[in-house]
Parts: sequence; structure tokens; C-alpha cells
Amino acid sequence: MKTKNNLSWKVCGEAGFGIKSAGMMFGKIFMRSGYEIFDYTEYPSLIRGGHNTFQLIVDNRPVNSVSKSIDVLVALNQNTITQNLNEVAHGGVLIYDKDKVKVSAAKLNGLKVKGIGLPLTTMAKEAGNPLMRNVITIGASLALVGQKLTIANQVVTQNFKRKGKKVVDQNIQALKAGYDFVKENFQEDFLCQLPTLEKKNNILITANESLALGALAGGLNFYVAYPMTPSSSILHYLASVAERAGIVVKHAEDEIAVLNMALGAAHVGARSMVATSGGGFALMVETLGLAALTETPIVIVDVQRGTPATGLPTWTEQGDLQFILRAAPGEAQRIVLAPGDAGEAYELGAQAHNLAETYQVSVIILSDKFIAEGNTTIPLPSIKKLKINRGKLLTQTQLNKIKEYRRYRVTEDGVSPRTLPGMKNGLYIANSDEHDPYGFSEEGSANRIAQADKRARKLETFAKQMPNPLIYGNPKAKKTVVIWGSTKGVVLDVYSQLEAEYKKKIKIMQLQYIWPFPAKFVSHILENSKDILLIEENQVGQLGQLIAQETGIMIKDKLLKYDGRPFFREEIIKALKKF
Repeated sequence: MKTKNNLSWKVCGEAGFGIKSAGMMFGKIFMRSGYEIFDYTEYPSLIRGGHNTFQLIVDNRPVNSVSKSIDVLVALNQNTITQNLNEVAHGGVLIYDKDKVKVSAAKLNGLKVKGIGLPLTTMAKEAGNPLMRNVITIGASLALVGQKLTIANQVVTQNFKRKGKKVVDQNIQALKAGYDFVKENFQEDFLCQLPTLEKKNNILITANESLALGALAGGLNFYVAYPMTPSSSILHYLASVAERAGIVVKHAEDEIAVLNMALGAAHVGARSMVATSGGGFALMVETLGLAALTETPIVIVDVQRGTPATGLPTWTEQGDLQFILRAAPGEAQRIVLAPGDAGEAYELGAQAHNLAETYQVSVIILSDKFIAEGNTTIPLPSIKKLKINRGKLLTQTQLNKIKEYRRYRVTEDGVSPRTLPGMKNGLYIANSDEHDPYGFSEEGSANRIAQADKRARKLETFAKQMPNPLIYGNPKAKKTVVIWGSTKGVVLDVYSQLEAEYKKKIKIMQLQYIWPFPAKFVSHILENSKDILLIEENQVGQLGQLIAQETGIMIKDKLLKYDGRPFFREEIIKALKKF
């Protein structure tokens, strides 16, 4: 049996077959065996039925992407053979329910795939529950890669403990049945040996969950949302921990109410956050303008999906960038951040609240379905380095020293001292009209220019201390790959696999702080590059358009994808070989 250090595994079937449950347990088993994990799930926007898949990569190195090629495919229905069999690599294995799934030996031989048919339906009934076919396939898969059942038994026990000892025992029996069946009947088909590694202090988490944790670490007080895929799990997670965390979580009636409620909470001093997807964000736009004019700090998360309109509700895309940059009538200031993975989602989820209060603006975090719902292994986050910065929020002692408080006083850095309702001598008016320094409506020419320029200076102030884009690879290389958001994972995973000599020829620039735009830094990098490749998941190259707008540099070579699927490693490998 050959030894490997990675595995691509995929399970497919209808909703209700326990597809995600099986995948999550399989991933946890290998995480506890010392491996790094990244998973990716596909499901249609249906309440029931449809073809569901759960794919994951097991690796001994950090991983944040998936490949099109599969080592082990688990088929729980016939549709899997039709749609996914051609994804199995030569020498790979198909595990299928021979009670319900038919596949010809000739077809398998033609694809150079080994078929392992188990009577899953029969075995599940014998174990006590026909729904346990998924657990049987976990046992079978572990036998294929030379794993023992010790850790698997622990994971299965933990997963079903809430359902009682009888259910736990049935699932342990099902796990062992699949494991023993392969051991006894298919020894010649062992795929590889995945050795147990030293256990790491990792957790398995999505970018949605990680962002929520970061927000909590950053002092979140109030979260309000209307469920919208793929942002909904932020609401689910925060609701589950709200009591322990001491925060308020509200499920509002629609996205218009969502941002208005959050704005009210922020006005009285709560660190407030909302999350939605593009369609929900569209309903928030008027209130976004109100937040800009009243200079109220707030954090908005847009987890992107296929658009426009309802679009592709359960699929991924990076199509909201240009909309996010200019949403709201006129010129409303905002900061835009784009995490590339779960680790960055935690960091930016915490940092966003500091930025919102420091500069008294809306901070918009742009994520997308691929990382938002994809579980990955990251080191257990630490809050020791995080500091809460509330900017120019005055204490009562500070306010007492001010003879005449003006909420919108014109300042050199664009940020005015802020009070909260109820503070003595801190009264002001916050309305949607242009206002004078006290907040009274004022339409005079000089006042309008002074207030508009003051608000604009906030971003100028931030831009001077904003972190630069991240550079990976050889900083002196003349070939530059430009990325943002979730494309980071697949590009860096592929880059790590390149031959050493070719690595020296490439540098990768990731834009994490997107607005205000770091024009000087980006111009310097691109002007000193001979070849530039832009990689993003939308139809027109929206980041490329922004770069052209802010620097005058037109990127001609683009790798764009907008079919709802993420970039697979094979696509990036092909593009970099041509580059």
C-alpha cells in the first residue's frame, strides 16, 4: 500500500441522505488525526430533494481549496453516477450502494476506476436504521486509506450523543460494518495509507462562523439580520451563543428594518452588525446613506452569491464589488474589506468594529459563499492581541471640559468628537438633511462644502495608515497575479505545488483592504510588472475595472469565472502554466 499525505473525497445523494453530516464527520476525523481540511458543498435552491454533494480535501499542509479530481467518490443514488463519476481520478475508487445504484464494470474499467459495491441499504437496516448508509460509507472510506476506527468512534459518539445511547450504538455498529466489509472483501483495492499525524491545536470552522467569532472578540453588542443564503449561518451561530456572550440578536422582518434597527442601536453606542447577500443589501442602500450623513458607525457583511435578482441563491460569485463601492445616492463614505479565508474573516470581523467607530463610517465586509460555507482548519483564534478602540467617543469627563459641544465640528482629520444620547451637555440633532456642526438642517453653500469635505477627509486619514495589499511569492518577480477574496485559497494552494524554479517568476498580490483604494501601492507593483494576470469570480473583472479607474492601468489578461462554482485547482494550474 502506497503512503499519501492528501486525499480528495466526495459524497453525493439527495437532500435527506445525510450528505453534509457524513462529510462533516469525515472531516473531523481527519482533523483530529492531525490533518488540515477544506470542504465544499453544492446544493440546489430547493426545500427538499435535488442533487447534493459534499467534497473535502485532506492534506498534511494548510489547504483552502478543492480540486475537480476525486480520489474517493461515494454514491448514495444513481444520479451520482451520471453527474459525478467522470470526476474520479484514474486509480480512484467509487463506493456505491449496490442495492440501489447500478454501474457497469466496463464503464469503470474505461475510466480506470475501482468499484466497491456495498449492500448499504441492507447493512443500514441490519444496523438498526435505514438512514445510516452515510455512516457505513465513512467506515468503508477509512478502511480504504488505512485508518483505524478509534478517532472515528469518538467523533460518531459525539455527533449522536444528544440522541441517546441506542442511536450512538447503532451508528458505531454501522461504522464498523462498513469498515469490516471493505477489509474482508476488497483488500486488493486499498487506495493508500494516510498516516496519523501529530495532533494540532486546530478547529474546523467556516468563514461565516469565524467572522462572527471575530465580531464577538471585537466587542459586538447587537446583531440583526433577515435570513438570506449564504449569510444565514452568521445569524444561526450568533443566536446560539447570544445568551452566553451577553449580546442581543434579532431576526427582523426584512432587510430595510434590519439596517434601520442596527443604525438605531449604533446611534446609542452599541457595536452593531448586520449580514446579508446582494439582494438584501440592495434594500439597505437608503439607510446606508443615512448612516454616512449622520456619521454613525456600523458593520455590514455582504456574503456574495450568483446575481442579479434571485440569481443563484446557493452558489458562489464575486459580483457585488462595484455595487458595494458606490451604493447609496451621492458620495457616502465607507470602508470595504475582503477576507480571503476563515482566518482573515476572524481578524477583519474584529477589526471592522474598531474602524467603524474610529472613522465613524460604515465598514462593509465582502465575503462569498465558497469560504462562507466551506469548513477549514485554522489555529484556535486568540483575543489577547485585540484591543477595543472607540475612536473619538467622548467620556463624560472629557465632555465636561468642552464649553460648546458641536457633534459635526469640522476637524482636520475629518472625524468629529462623538457623544451618546443621555450624556450631559452632549445634545445634538441627527437627521437626514445636510446640517451645520450642531446638527441643525443647513443648506448654505459654505456649510455644505465644509461638511462634505470633512466627511471625505475621514477616508483620506484612514488611507494614510491603511495596511498595504498582501504580497506572496517573489516580490521582485515580473509576473504578477492579482486576486481578492476567496480566490486567495486556490491560488496559494496551487502556487505551493509549483516547481521551485517557476515559483521564483511569480508574485501574487491580494487586495484585502479594497476601499479606500491603495492606488499608490498597486500602481507601483503593476508598473514594475511585465505580465499581469487578474483572477476573480465575476463576468467583467470588477476589481480590474476598479484598478483601471484608480490607477489608469488596464489589465488585459483575465481569468474570470461566473458559473456559480469556485475555481478548482486544475483551472488555476492551467492558467499559471500559460502565464
